[in-house]
Amino acid sequence: MANNPNNVDVAVIGAGPAGLTAAYLLSKKGYSVTVIEKDEKYVGGISRTVEFEGYRFDIGGHRFFSKSQEVVDLWNEILPDDFIQRPRMSRIYYEGKFYSYPLRAFEALWNLGIWRSTLCMVSYARWKMFPKKDVKSFEDWVVNQFGYKLYSIFFKTYTEKVWGMPCDEMSADWAAQRIKGLSLWSAVTDGLKRSLGLNKKPNDGMATKTLLETFRYPRLGPGMMWDAARDFVRNKGNTVMMGHALKQLAQDSDGNWRMSTDAQDGGTVITAKHVISSAPMRELSARIHPLPTSSFEAKKLNYRDFLTVALMVKSEDLFPDNWIYIHDDRVQVGRVQNFRSWSPEMVPDADMACVGLEYFCFENDGLWSSSDEELIAQATREMEILGLCDPKQVVGGAVVRQEKAYPVYDDEYEANVEAMRSDLEERFPTLHMVGRNGMHRYNNQDHAMMTAMLTVENIEAGSRKFNIWNVNEDAEYHEAGDEGAEKLLENQQAVPATGVEAEGQLTEGQKIALQSERDVPKRVGEKQKINRAA
Repeated sequence: MANNPNNVDVAVIGAGPAGLTAAYLLSKKGYSVTVIEKDEKYVGGISRTVEFEGYRFDIGGHRFFSKSQEVVDLWNEILPDDFIQRPRMSRIYYEGKFYSYPLRAFEALWNLGIWRSTLCMVSYARWKMFPKKDVKSFEDWVVNQFGYKLYSIFFKTYTEKVWGMPCDEMSADWAAQRIKGLSLWSAVTDGLKRSLGLNKKPNDGMATKTLLETFRYPRLGPGMMWDAARDFVRNKGNTVMMGHALKQLAQDSDGNWRMSTDAQDGGTVITAKHVISSAPMRELSARIHPLPTSSFEAKKLNYRDFLTVALMVKSEDLFPDNWIYIHDDRVQVGRVQNFRSWSPEMVPDADMACVGLEYFCFENDGLWSSSDEELIAQATREMEILGLCDPKQVVGGAVVRQEKAYPVYDDEYEANVEAMRSDLEERFPTLHMVGRNGMHRYNNQDHAMMTAMLTVENIEAGSRKFNIWNVNEDAEYHEAGDEGAEKLLENQQAVPATGVEAEGQLTEGQKIALQSERDVPKRVGEKQKINRAA
């Protein structure tokens, strides 16, 4: 029997991985749920799959790999028969040459040349012996790890292209989170052994996230997963409202939420006992009535937007990689996807190749505001400049825009996030922020799902027994080691949530996730204590 969509136990903002995971699990447990999604057609958020004339486009590339057994089990439950195992291959394009990743020592030496390779190793040794002690920026962190020469070749240009800001203005948290565990020495020695044929073990990610060589993938793209989750929610009598954006959120005197939406039909009003939000923190704050005291800090949170230009090319596959990172300042494209390498079923014609050129931009800047025709023409020119295809073979194209794809880690983001988090959690115990944008963290989808899974447990318990902000966001958690390596164990005590009492049972996968609280909230807390003492 269908529930009343305008009066529910839980209202969910956003039908991405976090929002739909929460709605799926709540529906299983018998709660009444309404999900609102501002996109009129697609669920999945940045993990959706867009279809155009039979071609399917992944928005950014999403590997399905997690050490969390709970996440792996949920993937298998939602999509039991449609995963395929795919090889990972990605390379760096620099000065007209390709560099394999993981590194192959002889190849890198040959491409860079003996003189430049020697300079890289000398620079590496210098910064290892005399590192910068006051590490504040992305540049500081990477130079300390790899030396200035390698930083300038393989990190600076690409990173600034992606984020649209100088590396010395980006927080070191970004580098520590996404590059953690990658040792130059171990990568070079591993590459040398492979070049000599001395190491034939599969590089399966046991050491470092970025070295993972295989992954699972839905045969029709990641959107297939979230379409199935949406259908399950609806089949349980609950509602997913497409084309409905959050307009205003307010709490009545009884603590119930009144949520109004904007839509082409005029929108609707939903009342709920709990609200789960995966909306960008800045947007959520602006729509709470009355405005929270942390709205000033929330306004300062920044985002990087993203668009993909898909080109259909009359040719066999242009390259075998899943994607190629473009370190070339002659072009604006940052990465080129090969959709058939993700899944053969993404491309309907065996005689056609389909590639996606990814551009990182800010909403309403020159790239974002360009017409689809202009962007397709630019992508075609840049493929020619890079020598990746003959423009005469390009027979069609499509453009997909994704606003607020990446939360920006600038110097102030940590304090701004902490201000909003502490403010809203103290005032509104039934308002829950989850997922990448909901928590302003650059996380993979398995982490986003875990925040939703623990939030559902909090709702069921009637208290914040798990602090979801403790969920691990380190790169190693996502893709290092065996998939599902953290097995379910009984009778594990919960890791105490910050500021609240934590009780109940915890699986080993949840325990590992929660134990790795990142240091940003602690640092902010220390700063606040110092300020108060002053």
